[in-house]
Amino acid sequence: MTQANPPRDIVTDLIHHEYAAPAGFLAPQPAVHKASTVICPNVAAMREREWKDKTSYTYGLHGTPTTYLLEERIATLEGALQCLLVPSGLAAIATVALSLLKQGDEVLIPDNAYGPNKSLAEVELKQYGITHRYYDSQNPADLAAKISPATQLVWLEAPGSVTLEFPDLPQMVRICREHQITCALDNTWGAGLAFSPFDLLRDGGSLGADVSVHALTKYPSGGGDVLMGSITTRDLALHLRMKLTHMRIGFGVGVNDVEAVLRSLPSMSLRYFAHDKVARELALWMGQQSPVVQVLHPALAGSPGHEAWQALCCTPANPQGAAAGLFSVIIDPKFSQDQVDRFCDSLQYFKLGYSWGGPMSLVVPYELPTMRSLPSSDVKPGTVVRFSVGLEAASDLQADLAQALKTAFGV
Repeated sequence: MTQANPPRDIVTDLIHHEYAAPAGFLAPQPAVHKASTVICPNVAAMREREWKDKTSYTYGLHGTPTTYLLEERIATLEGALQCLLVPSGLAAIATVALSLLKQGDEVLIPDNAYGPNKSLAEVELKQYGITHRYYDSQNPADLAAKISPATQLVWLEAPGSVTLEFPDLPQMVRICREHQITCALDNTWGAGLAFSPFDLLRDGGSLGADVSVHALTKYPSGGGDVLMGSITTRDLALHLRMKLTHMRIGFGVGVNDVEAVLRSLPSMSLRYFAHDKVARELALWMGQQSPVVQVLHPALAGSPGHEAWQALCCTPANPQGAAAGLFSVIIDPKFSQDQVDRFCDSLQYFKLGYSWGGPMSLVVPYELPTMRSLPSSDVKPGTVVRFSVGLEAASDLQADLAQALKTAFGV
């Protein structure tokens, strides 16, 4: 007589429960798949599985259905073919640098680039025997002159950090191509909406950056509560090279954060253009205020690189062009730093805080001389104050600026 298997302990039953939900459930928001361990049905399948081309799953760090989905949607947003997700925009910059540079190589960075990109080159990359030089983003000839046999990577940024000078991106990319040097673009400001990083001439892709990095922390998230970055490209070999570096570093992103970005993507264009509209209104208004000697916003005539922005971002379908919700002003140097600080402290709706792209307006004063290495005639002397326009009513934000100007400068 065959003896029946003894009943399993309830704990074992809970871990190895046999029920599986039926397939076919569809909803507006995609499912969230969390895993470190991914179960394989047998040894043969475990050995055959391949994560690098997204045909299967091996380990949570290498991707789940949820992260694969966001990667594909970000690739579509940027006009790319491949995408990697990383924990932040800076992590995207670091991954590109660590993947493409080795001891003895040189990287060229615009002098007005995102500060942590410069710090990475000045400290960590220097320790690894990688040199760097800064070039004038508004002068393609300066970039061409600084390329050397050691140059293996050129960073582009449109527009520049804080002072928002817009470069001639097509010309910069042509220079890199002529020298057969990889160029990587920080496209956080453009966000895949202002222009296509891989199709700068709008002809299907004859000219574009090799790599685009994007702080998804900003507009794709839109809530000021997610840290994430992406690296996109159309070059499969380049993508795989960076993907293996990404794997060896051990970068991963939280799936709940991925869910938040997936939820925000459908409204991204609406939010981006809403930020843009109010930022232009306030930038024009601030330009009329006596303490302000210069307004820096690519879409405004007279701002450094305005013509380059116009050529790239204005189209027959959208002659007004697209721009992010950022602008900076230069406060007349006759006013002290204490007065500028008082202006910022007096603002009620513009909160003091870094980052941008969320629903709340932000303001930060900067000490520009500590951030730049090269002289520039594009930005007038004075104190820089950068504004990130949120989603508040334009009238309330303008009234807030007016009361703070009066409090700090008596105007």
